[in-house]
Amino acid sequence: MATTNGAMGHHASSNDAIAHTDSKNELHRTVTQLTITPEMFEKLYLTPKTPRSGDNVKRFANPTPMGFVGFVISTMSFSMVLMGWGGANGASALAGMFMFVGPVLLILTTIFEWIMGNFFPMMVCSLFAVFWLSFGFLLLPTLELSAAYSTTGSAAEGSVSQAYNAALGLYLIVWGFALFTFWIFTLKTNIIFAGIFFFVTVGAWILSAAYWKVSQGNFDQAMKLQKAGGAMLFIVGLLGWYMTFVIMAAEMRLAVNLPVGDLSHYWHKTDVEMAVAEKEN
Repeated sequence: MATTNGAMGHHASSNDAIAHTDSKNELHRTVTQLTITPEMFEKLYLTPKTPRSGDNVKRFANPTPMGFVGFVISTMSFSMVLMGWGGANGASALAGMFMFVGPVLLILTTIFEWIMGNFFPMMVCSLFAVFWLSFGFLLLPTLELSAAYSTTGSAAEGSVSQAYNAALGLYLIVWGFALFTFWIFTLKTNIIFAGIFFFVTVGAWILSAAYWKVSQGNFDQAMKLQKAGGAMLFIVGLLGWYMTFVIMAAEMRLAVNLPVGDLSHYWHKTDVEMAVAEKEN
């Protein structure tokens, strides 16, 4: 009897052990987190990684490539027209693109970058969004804004007037200084992004000179400057496409790591928490 009880006790203890083992082998969902280096963060978001509250970077998609697409399509199309490729002349045909393709994508990106707390990309996208909107309005044939500069009310005559072209020249000079200011801050990101702002700044000033030459009646020199400005913007477009591909490749986990020339390591870290985070990584 004692042996039977012992066997039963052993059987019960075995059942307890099995039950205990089963409870340990239950499936549990584990939430994993992907930590990216500050260098990769800057490549994806074009802004230094700084400590901030919330987890918007984890919850929302990266909006930066969307803004790049809108910017690059508008810039490259405009550059080819300026250079007269295929006999193209006049950018009025691109007014719709300047007012919708570029600005819509850039405005959306501005909003999303603001939500995610990415200061510099937000500033960049908002800057180019309003530029393409304003330039698109200038090119709309139905508005005939240049007609106000003609004594006969002719838009064609007003478009070659001294006052009209001098005003556009001043407009692009101011934009050149704004872009130059942004270029200074891109030196903290990477060579590609800095190159984009360098060439777009030079392009804006060259096109400003072209408008000044038109205001003086020197159309031959103005045409040469226009093509030179278009060449600068074409380089901007190529760099923009490259940067777009780099960001999208990283987001899609494509097995390619294209260089962008990281410049952030040349700058001293001013945020103690950021320095600690880098050491932990």
